[in-house]
Amino acid sequence: MSVFQEFRTKMEATSVSEAAILAFQRNYEALVRQETGVIAEDEIEPAPSLIKLSEIADPMETFDPNLLAQTVVIKLNGGLGTSMGLQKAKSLLPVKEGVTFLDVIAQQIIYLREHTGATMEFLLMNSFSTSGDTLEHLKQYHEHGLERAENVEMLQNRIPKIDAETLTPAQYPENPSLEWCPPGHGDLYTALAGSGWLDRLLEAGVKYAFVSNSDNLGAILDPSLLKYFAEENIPFLMETTRRTEADKKGGHLALRQRDGQLLLREVAQTSPEDLDTFQDIETHRYFNTNSLWIRLDVLKQTLESCAGVLPLPMIKNEKTLNPRDKSSTPVYQLETAMGAAIECFPGARAIEVPRSRFAPVKTSADLLALRSDAYEQTESGSIRLIESRAGKPPMIHLSDEYKLVDSLASLGQPSLAAAQQLRVQGPVRFSQNVVIEGKVSFLNTSGETKWIASGHYKDEEIEL
Repeated sequence: MSVFQEFRTKMEATSVSEAAILAFQRNYEALVRQETGVIAEDEIEPAPSLIKLSEIADPMETFDPNLLAQTVVIKLNGGLGTSMGLQKAKSLLPVKEGVTFLDVIAQQIIYLREHTGATMEFLLMNSFSTSGDTLEHLKQYHEHGLERAENVEMLQNRIPKIDAETLTPAQYPENPSLEWCPPGHGDLYTALAGSGWLDRLLEAGVKYAFVSNSDNLGAILDPSLLKYFAEENIPFLMETTRRTEADKKGGHLALRQRDGQLLLREVAQTSPEDLDTFQDIETHRYFNTNSLWIRLDVLKQTLESCAGVLPLPMIKNEKTLNPRDKSSTPVYQLETAMGAAIECFPGARAIEVPRSRFAPVKTSADLLALRSDAYEQTESGSIRLIESRAGKPPMIHLSDEYKLVDSLASLGQPSLAAAQQLRVQGPVRFSQNVVIEGKVSFLNTSGETKWIASGHYKDEEIEL
C-alpha cells in the first residue's frame, strides 16, 4: 500500500468527498517533493496602480433585482475565535446589544430580499465546530428559511495531520479528533464542488458569488461592485486595500514577471532574504481583504480543466499533534489560501476599496471599537462607521489583561465617536459617560483596578 493510500483510506472512512481527497493529495505530493512554495522577489513585480471603487461607484446606485437573482453571498464561518477565549462560532459574539455578527449578516440578506423581491442565495461555509451553534442560532429566522442546513450550509472539509518524521497519517488514539485539521479557506473551491453546491447554484441560474469573512462587517454586498463585476465580465475580482505598518506581515498582491499574471504572496512563501522587501508597504502597496467576487460558471470550467483541483500554492504549517502539548508529535498541517486563486483565472483583476470595507474583528480591541458609538446599525441591518468619521475607524490598543472577550465586561464602554486613538495599559474600569476625543492614553502600573472618572478626555496621557 502506498503512503497516500493510507490517507485516502482514512478520509474515505469518514466520508470526506473525492474533491477534498484529490485536493489534499495534490498538496501532499508537493510536500513529498519538498516544494517550498517560495515566490522570489526577482520573479515578481509590485502590483500596478489599481482602479478604485470610488472611480466606478455611483452613490445613487441601487440593486438590479435581475443581478441579485444571479448572485450568492457566501460567508466563511468556520472560526471559533479561540485566541479571544471563545469556544463557539466567532460569529455568535454580540456586536451591539442583543445583535451578533450572524444576526447582522442575516438581517442584511433578509432586507435585500424583501426590498428587491430577488430570491438571492445565501451560504455559510461552516466547520464541524461551528455548524451546530450556527444553525441553532438561525432558528429565529425560520420564516425566512435560514435555519435549514440544506438551504444555507456548506461544510468546510477536514484533512489529516501528517506525522512530520514519517509523512504518514498522524495517530492520537486518546483523542482521534486531534488527528484532523482544517485545510484553510482555500477549501472554498473544493467544498463548493464536492458538496454539490456549485452545480446546484449554476442550475438555479446563479453565476456571481461574493465571498467574505463573517467577522468582517465592512464586507457588504455593494450594488456598484456587483454591476461592475457583471458588466466587465470579470472571472475573478479581489478587493484590496492599501497596506499600512499594521499590515506589513500580511500577504500582498504582486505581478508575476513571466506572464503578467496577478498573484498573492504570503509571508510563508517568502524567503528570509526577501522579507524586508515583502514588508515594504511602499513597494508592495496592496493586500488582500479576503473579499472576493467569483464567476461560478468560470470556476466550474477551470476545475474541469484542472482535473477537479485548483492549483493553489501549498502552505505548510509546522505544529504539534496536540496544540496544547508542545512535547507531542511534530506534524504538518497543509493549507491553501482562498485569495491565491487569483493566479488560476486569466483575466482576473483586483480593485482598491476603502479601508471601511475591511473591518475584521481579530482581537478584543477590535470588538471594543465595533461595539462603541463610532459605529451604527443602518436600516438595512449593516454596521458602519458613523458619517463624521469619514471612513476612518478608531485605533484601539489594549494591554494583555484584555486579550479575552470576557474582560471587556469589566472594562466598560467609553464613547469613541470622536476618538482617533485609545491606549489602555493595566487594569482600569471606565465609568459611565466617559468621552474620548483625539489621542488618549491611560496607564496604570499599580496592579489594582483603577476607575476612570466620567468626563471628556482629549489628546492627553493619564497615569492612574
